[in-house]
Amino acid sequence: MTRYLITGATGMLGRDLQTALAGREVTALGRSDLDVTDLNAVTAAVAGHDVIINCAAYTKVDDAETNEDAAYAVNAVGPRNLALAASALRAKLVQLSTDYVFDGSATTPYAENTPHSPISAYGRTKAAGEDFVLAENGARSYIVRTAWLYGKNGPNFAKTMLKAAGTRDTLNVVNDQVGQPTWTVDLAAQIVLLLDSDAPAGIYHGTNSGVASKFDQARDVFALAGLDPERVLPTDSSAFVLPAPRPAYSVLGHANWAAAGLEPMRSWQSAQAEAFAAGVFETA
Repeated sequence: MTRYLITGATGMLGRDLQTALAGREVTALGRSDLDVTDLNAVTAAVAGHDVIINCAAYTKVDDAETNEDAAYAVNAVGPRNLALAASALRAKLVQLSTDYVFDGSATTPYAENTPHSPISAYGRTKAAGEDFVLAENGARSYIVRTAWLYGKNGPNFAKTMLKAAGTRDTLNVVNDQVGQPTWTVDLAAQIVLLLDSDAPAGIYHGTNSGVASKFDQARDVFALAGLDPERVLPTDSSAFVLPAPRPAYSVLGHANWAAAGLEPMRSWQSAQAEAFAAGVFETA
């Protein structure tokens, strides 16, 4: 029987992975259970497992600009420790990564083999984590880059929009940041599919298909909720000045799924509609 270890298991994706792996032998460790920056602790935790899925991450993008050392410890040293431990056991490792490893200047979807070009501290630390995993356990590792995640157990842009709709007549939402809204339930299922298929090691882009701006996503969820989408008004990023720069274009290509004989994830609209029906965006 395959034995799975999920690190960062109490986060949004970690919880949905536990559901997706229900009925299997799973060890789920949250941040209070395992410090991934501690190699000895990681080595002890990984022992006895065949597959490690690393959801542990420093995800406070703006805080990372002034705390890059802390972000590097979790996002780079942590994956290195897990890769070293996995390599010693000849175990598989799934390392979750991000669109922030790119600068967002592209105009067509980023291919899986596009060189890193991060423009933020968070992006730099996640890129370093990818490099460590490939160097230490590349033959048995999957790097799964994702973006614009939402889920029941974590940050939820659509829920924020619907909550704001209850207090404001109109909402200004940026239309110059383009990406792929991605439901953590779909991503968890895709990671399990990847592992079950015994697909080649390498880089895969775990995002729902299609293209959307934040403006598009907000209008879509308004329509799902029976609200007038015209209440959502377009604006640009200059209206929201934040410490960390955001990639303007975060659309990730899905060629490696097809190469592995697997279907990419469904459209973001289909996923958001099912998430809405499942109550993921309820504001009460």
